Amino acid sequence: MTFINTAGPLRGQAVSVRSSSDLSVFYRVGIHGFQDTLYIHSQRQFFRECYISGTIDFIFGNAAVVFQNCMILVRRPLRGQANVITAQGRGDPFQNTGITIHSSRIIAASDLRPVIRAYKTYLGRPWQAYSRVTIMKTYIDNSISPLGWSPWLRGSNFALNTVFYGEYKNFGPGSSTRWRVRWRGFHAITSAAVASRFTVGSLIAGGSWLPSTGVPFKTGL
Repeated sequence: MTFINTAGPLRGQAVSVRSSSDLSVFYRVGIHGFQDTLYIHSQRQFFRECYISGTIDFIFGNAAVVFQNCMILVRRPLRGQANVITAQGRGDPFQNTGITIHSSRIIAASDLRPVIRAYKTYLGRPWQAYSRVTIMKTYIDNSISPLGWSPWLRGSNFALNTVFYGEYKNFGPGSSTRWRVRWRGFHAITSAAVASRFTVGSLIAGGSWLPSTGVPFKTGL
């Protein structure tokens, strides 16, 4: 199954899929658009072996969600724009929400690849004050800026100390954390115990409900 929003990049925000249901599962689904492609609105969600493409904030919302063995495709934006993959909307530090991208691939789509140096691409930016994104054991290609993460607006200090943006054992030419942002909220995770907080088993308690779906999944790291 494939969902495509055909509005195109000139139309701005154009959601292809909004998911608000608890215990929702997407398996081998394509979700394509440009800005705001996938609205992971709320509740617990799991994406396995899906293809998701877009330009600006194209995975956004405040669900507790894990993307596992997925392909994240960054498309060519309009001239003067930068790509941002995630815009997570956690507004309360006590909410158990966040985006995890696990054992996946983050790569330039075919339209971006020939002009990859003309556009900056970031892993995420903070939609709300306690935005939380963790990327683990994922291939990251050279489309990603060495800084990795972007403020909400250029020059803004909003949420830089209160976000949790973590990277753990990623690989590929864009995965080095050496030149990443120096925000208090950025974490180059070295502890398996810390990374385990953002797995299928911990973040979405998937071990208790995913088996009944028949969809393959990995509970831990």
